Amino acid sequence: MVRARLTRDDVVDAAVAVADEGGLTKVSMRNVGRALGVEAMSLYHHVSDKSALLDAMVDWIFRRIELPAADDGWREGLRRTAESAGRVLAAHPWALGLVESRRTPGTAVLRHHDAVLGCLRRNGFPVMLASHAFSAVDSYVYGFVLTETNLPFNDGAEEYVGEFTEALPMNDYPHLAELARTIMADGFRYSDEFAYGLDLVLDSLAVRLAAATD
Repeated sequence: MVRARLTRDDVVDAAVAVADEGGLTKVSMRNVGRALGVEAMSLYHHVSDKSALLDAMVDWIFRRIELPAADDGWREGLRRTAESAGRVLAAHPWALGLVESRRTPGTAVLRHHDAVLGCLRRNGFPVMLASHAFSAVDSYVYGFVLTETNLPFNDGAEEYVGEFTEALPMNDYPHLAELARTIMADGFRYSDEFAYGLDLVLDSLAVRLAAATD
């Protein structure tokens, strides 16, 4: 049986699979080669070194984030991209620290950044306010996913809150106790906080945009 010719996409896909299974520290030329059933040296025909492989993994992430549509308003476009980025990063949490650390952006990264800025500029954002908006939404998405990934409970918090309130003298913390009672009574899903927090960011940007265009 003839082995199919290895491609660069195969190498990057395998690196992503290694990271998904064991985290970013497990990504090495040797481990990726093992996942593909080839010697590590074979990979150098497709990526020059591990640094280039990491850059390609960042581009792999950004290719999966939905871009603003050409006819989106600024709010719709930012929401579309932010929600998509949140889903992609949550599915591949190893990317959280990687995407902002690389110094050689690929075409998907550049296309993403240009499309988001283009959406803002088409909809009346001055250049620097577009930059501030881009940064604020990016920071919110990354921070939310980082928090969600590291929470000591699954999406629903009722069981954790119950254990928390039983273990502490809640009379000493009346506002925490009040919140705990509300969560226990009404139910709580941390993931629901994403849309609410994003609206807070977008509402603030709307105020800044109105002031900038008066």
